[in-house]
Amino acid sequence: MRILALGVGNTLLTDEAAGPLAVTLFEGSHGAALGVTCLDVGTLGFPLAAEIGAADALIVFDAARFGTMPGTVRALEGAEMDHFVRSGSLSVHEVGLRDLMDMARLSEDLPRYRALVGIEPGEIGWGLEPSADVAAAIPQAVEIAAEIVARWRAEAPEAAA
Repeated sequence: MRILALGVGNTLLTDEAAGPLAVTLFEGSHGAALGVTCLDVGTLGFPLAAEIGAADALIVFDAARFGTMPGTVRALEGAEMDHFVRSGSLSVHEVGLRDLMDMARLSEDLPRYRALVGIEPGEIGWGLEPSADVAAAIPQAVEIAAEIVARWRAEAPEAAA
């Protein structure tokens, strides 16, 4: 099973850096052990469509507006992720995750397993550090993602290699 983890966000915009910070921590603590390819993809771009299409499973870390308290972590999988991404609530990026997921869907390359691990931002402004609430939530997001990947591997043992 080819699993891809993406960290989406701008590291110059305080809580918008949640995705890149989470994927970096995930890679260091779980990536190799779980056999996950980890990419800090910044603010996305069309070349990522090929990476997403080649994956069997996709984890996306990002700052996501759920309408909850800053630092709240939520994991959305499959159709729930698709609905959230298509609602337009997620991305402030030039090429959105919705665009990339739609490209994968149209080319019939949408990963079977997919999850968004989102962290509710408190502030998005110029700055090199996330707010205290978001910084404290990053390890929780990483552990949730590790649990999701382990479950996916258990559900598809024939594809685990």
